[in-house]
Amino acid sequence: MKNCMAISVLLLALFLFVAPLLPGPLSAHTLQDEALPNIGVDEKLGAQVPLDLLFTDQDGRQVRLGDYFSGGPVILTLNYYSCPTLCPLVFRNLSNTITAVKALSLAKDYRIVTLSIDPEETVERARAKSGETWRMVPGVVDPAKRWPFLLDRGPAIESLARAVGMRYARMGKNNFAHPSVFVVITPSGKIARYLYGIELRPADLKLALMEAASGKIGGSPFLNQVLLYCYHYDPAGKRYGLAAVNIMKIAGGGVLLLLGILLLALWRADRQRPGGTGKAPEGRSP
Repeated sequence: MKNCMAISVLLLALFLFVAPLLPGPLSAHTLQDEALPNIGVDEKLGAQVPLDLLFTDQDGRQVRLGDYFSGGPVILTLNYYSCPTLCPLVFRNLSNTITAVKALSLAKDYRIVTLSIDPEETVERARAKSGETWRMVPGVVDPAKRWPFLLDRGPAIESLARAVGMRYARMGKNNFAHPSVFVVITPSGKIARYLYGIELRPADLKLALMEAASGKIGGSPFLNQVLLYCYHYDPAGKRYGLAAVNIMKIAGGGVLLLLGILLLALWRADRQRPGGTGKAPEGRSP
């Protein structure tokens, strides 16, 4: 028994000494752990995005970022097209979310711009990823203009990532660690809101887009303003919620309005009674 225990202790010590020297999952895990503190988002609400940056689109054409900032707000996503797991899930969930937002349409109210953070990205991968994603959002007549998939081999990627405050790290060839964040930008190129997570709530996306457009998108600008008044963004919970104070103001105004209507109805009923004057009867002198 003692011999078995001694051998076990010796093997364990040998494993602990040799394991860090071996390539494979353990080394990769250590590398990722070291990179994690450098990955995240430094929010820059109100900052101007550099619209003069030049990129290449999924068809190999040189385009200017500002070309996509007309006619509504923009949802910016930074991903990479060879990503095997996270990015395809993000694209699929985003496609489902924008389909679920019935009051707003990608075809006319806003755009999505996706940029690869991989400087070794290829047009072929961008074209394949764009085609795969566009098939999930039917009904968009010109998806290349409404949801382009861009790439760049120069410093433009880092310039845009720095402008929106996104920090990421290369973990190896065709492998990046990056946060899952959607940056909602106004038509003039100013950062309006950050939405986090792999999957967005349709209500959060709708409110963020309306907020970025000052309510001037969709079929009912008046209703948009009412919704923006009733909801506010909670920085702690990273989502939109009911604004209790504003709801109470609306409820109080409604109560006063109903009370006024009731008093008016009683006054009119008193006027219509025989002998009714709408005034209190005069008292007799003693």
